[in-house]
Amino acid sequence: MNSMYVSNVVDLTNPEKNVIYNMTHEEAVNIVRSGNVEAVRKIDGQFSLVSVEGKTIRMARSIGRPIRYFIAKRQIGPSLIIAERIDVIYDYLKREGMDDQFHPSYTRMAPAHYITKIELLGCPDPNPIYTRFFTPERNKFAIEDKAQVSENYIGTLYNEIKKWIQLRAKSGPIGVTFSAGIDSGSVFLLTYHALRELGESPSRLKAFTLSIDGDGADLLQARKFLGALNLELFLEPIEVDYSSLDWKSAVKVVEDYKSLDIQSATMNLALLKGIRSRYPEWKYLIDGDGGDENLKDYPIEENPELTIRSVLNNLMLYHEGWGVESIKHSLTYSGGLSRGYMRSFAPADLLGFEGFSPYTLPNVIEISEGIPYIEMTNWDHNKLYDLKGQMVFDGVKAITGMEMPVFEKRRFQHGAASDKVFKQHFPASDIAYRKEFYSKYE
Repeated sequence: MNSMYVSNVVDLTNPEKNVIYNMTHEEAVNIVRSGNVEAVRKIDGQFSLVSVEGKTIRMARSIGRPIRYFIAKRQIGPSLIIAERIDVIYDYLKREGMDDQFHPSYTRMAPAHYITKIELLGCPDPNPIYTRFFTPERNKFAIEDKAQVSENYIGTLYNEIKKWIQLRAKSGPIGVTFSAGIDSGSVFLLTYHALRELGESPSRLKAFTLSIDGDGADLLQARKFLGALNLELFLEPIEVDYSSLDWKSAVKVVEDYKSLDIQSATMNLALLKGIRSRYPEWKYLIDGDGGDENLKDYPIEENPELTIRSVLNNLMLYHEGWGVESIKHSLTYSGGLSRGYMRSFAPADLLGFEGFSPYTLPNVIEISEGIPYIEMTNWDHNKLYDLKGQMVFDGVKAITGMEMPVFEKRRFQHGAASDKVFKQHFPASDIAYRKEFYSKYE
């Protein structure tokens, strides 16, 4: 981990985790320092960037690179500590003898798609100023162009995967965390197609599917998916015992307490630990995280705070939550996938993998936000849920020529184990996750 001390700012982030294709890290930081939102939008890749100019600090991040901060008080003035994790901030404060100022709820997460500007003035320090640098135009495509939009959406996703293979994952094996759902299925097929088109050996690729005690619907689904395309040889089940599931460890790794995210992270940890024990040197993983958010494919009925009108009328609601100017349940976190992406980032980072979620990139989100959802669905929940499968199927076929099997939606945490195992392991009440999170700092 790199430490950079600049005035009263302690930057504990690691620039090497950024994936920026069109400029150096220093050039990107200078653009953030300028505060020019159009220029920041042109930074191509996934990143968390920090600039310091006197008492003015600016941070900018994409979904795929979380970043947190905390303001500590010294006699000489305020000190801003910036890191990817809460516990990294806490450990620094302990070393400096300032941990008596700390509580995890005092930390803040910089929201994705904004420049977060902080003025370190002291007594008191003003609230951050947020300036959006990514504002995709909503509903810009015509309903008559559905086939072309599908091709553009998946084509953009495909270009991002190709770019990643050419410029980042240039050698070594590539693993897809694979439930055979629409998102991981499309990512697998596009990665397979990209390797072939780039003249690379498809043997670099594996589809890793988690199975708890030999059970779970995902493994059956994965076999059906790959079998339908004569690609079974790429499947590698990761079978683990029920005893390997540890939601309390997942809470500490993800540093959150939202039940769905912790359930997903628990399964993700089990899968990645299984891969790591089998392949000690494996580095690159790719997944489908963000696909549900892009095409608004969550069961609205399960969330009493949402209606189909709120989902379709608000820009990137599933990506960002209610936004930086709205009253939220907690100031400790940003909203939506900007917050929830820790379920993917943290387990992979902990275990030494470099993960990549191409659906979370602004270039891909920009296409998905332009889809005329209201015209296409006429506010019908079921039409909205069906839309994702249709568009991804059409797009994958247009790009690869392959007809991707499409199965009924199922959350990752529900597909890796039987219902009995799931109910035995995870608490029924959200308060258990919250208590476990805070217990680390009691």
